[in-house]
Amino acid sequence: MTYLALNLVFLALAAVGTGVALAVARRRGTAPRPRAVLLAAAVMLVLTAVFDNVIIGTGLVDYHPEAHLGLRLGLAPIEDFAYTIAALALLPALWSAIHREER
Repeated sequence: MTYLALNLVFLALAAVGTGVALAVARRRGTAPRPRAVLLAAAVMLVLTAVFDNVIIGTGLVDYHPEAHLGLRLGLAPIEDFAYTIAALALLPALWSAIHREER
């Protein structure tokens, strides 16, 4: 199995969960704030790039060359960013769906 195929499974599940959570959040009037999500996305993607490159560069993690697309940011295969993207979509939506506003 390639990393892309594995990522597609997780991204599909995250997309479904995000859609459901956003529908609930919108109904409750607690949808995520786009600016906050974009700021978190920028920070998390930079941190993912830095730490992935560090752990790959130090030899803690290695990837089979035929299992990924070959696109890299530094040493990190582009597929490594799918989990961060899934979390950036799913977690704010879930938080908004379950969070109760303090009044």
